[in-house]
Amino acid sequence: MAETEDFVGQEPHPVDDDLFKEPMKKRRRSDRDQRFRAFPSVEQSALKEYEKLETRTRRVLSNTYQKLIQSVFLDDSIPNGVKYLMLLTLIEKPSLDAIYIGLFGSTGAGKSSLINAIIQQAMFLPVSGESLCTSCIVQVRSGCCEQYEAKIHLLSDQEWKEELKTLTKLLHRTEELGGEEVDAWDRDEVMEEAIWKLQILYGNGAEKKNYEELLRAKPKGKIPTSRIITLKAEEAGELSVKLDPYIRTKRRDWLGESAETQIWPLIKHVEVTLPKSELIPEGVVLVDIPGTGDFNSKRDEMWKKTIDKCSVIWVISDIERVSGGRAHEDLLNESIKACQRGFCRDIALVVTKTDKLYLPEYLRERKVGNQAIQSQREAVLERNEMIKIQRNRILKEKLKRKLPVDCKVLEASNVVYTVSAQEYWQQALLTEEETEIPKLREYIRKRLLDKKRRMVTKYVTEAFGLLLLTDSFSCTDNLPSEYLHMSGLRGFVEEKIQLLEKAIDRCFAPIVQPLQEGVRNARTSYRRILGACLVRSRGNRGFHQTLKAVCLKNGIYASRTLARIDLNAAITQPIYDQIDPVFGGIFRAGTPTNSALIPHIDAFKHSLQEKMMEIGIRNGRKHDSYKKSFLIQEISAILGGLEEHILRKKRKIYESLTTSVQNDLKPCYEEAAQITGKKACERMKDIIRRGVDRQVAEGMFERAQERMQHQFQQLKNGITEKVKSSIATMLTLASSQGDGLYKELADVKSEYKEMEKLHRSLREVAENAVLRQGMQDFLLRMSPSKAGPPRT
Repeated sequence: MAETEDFVGQEPHPVDDDLFKEPMKKRRRSDRDQRFRAFPSVEQSALKEYEKLETRTRRVLSNTYQKLIQSVFLDDSIPNGVKYLMLLTLIEKPSLDAIYIGLFGSTGAGKSSLINAIIQQAMFLPVSGESLCTSCIVQVRSGCCEQYEAKIHLLSDQEWKEELKTLTKLLHRTEELGGEEVDAWDRDEVMEEAIWKLQILYGNGAEKKNYEELLRAKPKGKIPTSRIITLKAEEAGELSVKLDPYIRTKRRDWLGESAETQIWPLIKHVEVTLPKSELIPEGVVLVDIPGTGDFNSKRDEMWKKTIDKCSVIWVISDIERVSGGRAHEDLLNESIKACQRGFCRDIALVVTKTDKLYLPEYLRERKVGNQAIQSQREAVLERNEMIKIQRNRILKEKLKRKLPVDCKVLEASNVVYTVSAQEYWQQALLTEEETEIPKLREYIRKRLLDKKRRMVTKYVTEAFGLLLLTDSFSCTDNLPSEYLHMSGLRGFVEEKIQLLEKAIDRCFAPIVQPLQEGVRNARTSYRRILGACLVRSRGNRGFHQTLKAVCLKNGIYASRTLARIDLNAAITQPIYDQIDPVFGGIFRAGTPTNSALIPHIDAFKHSLQEKMMEIGIRNGRKHDSYKKSFLIQEISAILGGLEEHILRKKRKIYESLTTSVQNDLKPCYEEAAQITGKKACERMKDIIRRGVDRQVAEGMFERAQERMQHQFQQLKNGITEKVKSSIATMLTLASSQGDGLYKELADVKSEYKEMEKLHRSLREVAENAVLRQGMQDFLLRMSPSKAGPPRT
């Protein structure tokens, strides 16, 4: 009963009703309700309150701007700092940046089937068969549109010309090949794909034409000048049929005919927008990401950027491949790298097709307890639980070796989901809950709700700070002391910025030793690693043109059918093995340490805010109290934006090692790409080996180290310069009053009072959300279990 009293005895705070009243002519309750219908009622209530807070804040700022624009911008005597303040009130902030959830997996892993189940549209995205696969990045989101819509983005004319030049170089032979190479040529998967692309776009025989001839050739398919194809439909099935040829491809059939889709090689990515969804909230983007990248440089770069843009990555692996294999390990490693260099904060392993189980074989190999298995369903549930326990432990151990110990993803109790899209639809063995599709939807909703709460809190707080200062312009008491206040404050800020610079130096210092150790390891192991990349167990059969493709792309080759090859990443991996834990520690959030950058910036922020608190304490002037509040809020805004700046720079720093090595090896790749004739494969390998040896002897790894350290130095300089300029502007703004200003500015007291209400309501809305969630959790605990045996 204690639990009952905790929640039943409490009422949510009576959030000011007047505060959230909308003018009747602008109120659109049905539209707002539609946007939130993907959420349970408790989460809907919280979202609606945050939405109202945001809407009312925007209206207050708009009204403030309209009042002030005439008196400020038409009077040359008004200081520029005040005009800057007015511009801040007009800035149109996005309601919410989308949350990108990347489904990252190999062909056939079940990514499309999983998305179909999550959005409750069976067979909406085509699923992979024996000869079919999703062939490009596909983004799926819900929106305010009434129809289903897809936009197919094509490569620009220049981007295709660059790929066309590479394809023709790949197929070009100036000398007759020996018998061994002819056989390798015939079997090379890389060459087959190059021929296939040209035939799809230009017809049979295109592979025999040179670059200039193909430039003059007319593509078989119609290419819009906008390079975007838009498809619309009233029903999901209708759009699925229209979309099908664009996002999956057929290999050439037994007669050697090309696939039906005539512009597939030009497709860069596809965006699909669903009408308002009851299952996927607006603001979430599910991204189907192929596991290996793409041969086209622009598509491959987009592949990497898409991975880095995702704040969540689900590594998708079917039940039969999850226990090992290079492809699965490569996917995990690429996802962990995304945590290091990108915005990713959460990784989970999603095991698909978990309804698959051959019962006699499972019972023969079963070693769990003595309890008898009575049915296929019990065996599937037991096996799935074992997979969760085992893979959860293995994945966390792998993450601990690469990420800081206080990384958020390591705090999760479970990072493995076992799902079955097929059983979600059929429910022959498992209930809907047991397929774990609802768990993934709940995860998505919670991420969005948390992001909305943080965004609105920050927005309302910043707006309140602006209104505080704006209203203070009407106050004329004790102006002569203004100069002394600001002079002391500027001196304090300059001192703290110098301390911040020293703290950043201490933060970056620990990377030096592992960098040096990594360079030493790379020097002693690069030949072995390079040899493993260049040698194939079956000899050069089927590898000649693959290696040529690697050289044409400066050491990197990616296709839909072969494992990704990256010579630059391979030979720098010993350096990354050493620096990864330290690098992750530098950019982590948490308790302040010498090696964590963000906590140092937080400490800097708090020291400034504490100093601002002293303004007005000695004499209690209302004018200084307003100023104090503005300065405190504005410092949070400035340094909050700085964190996003750091995260964007992180990728460039992390990739500086491989970028440096790739630039140094570019001449040797270009030389190797020109090799043709007899024994061309061995000759290319020899040029690559000798080129790498030469560059290593000349300090290639040491230069990579220096370039990474230079990137860290640039980040430090960027942070301090941004802090100096932003805070200088803020202080100038806060001290920009003058005798002639107060009588010119319009009265914004009513807007200030309304903004004060909104700011106060932030806490009430947050507490109401906690109470509602607690009540819901209690009722769920007290209710009888809904789980029951499925139909047989």
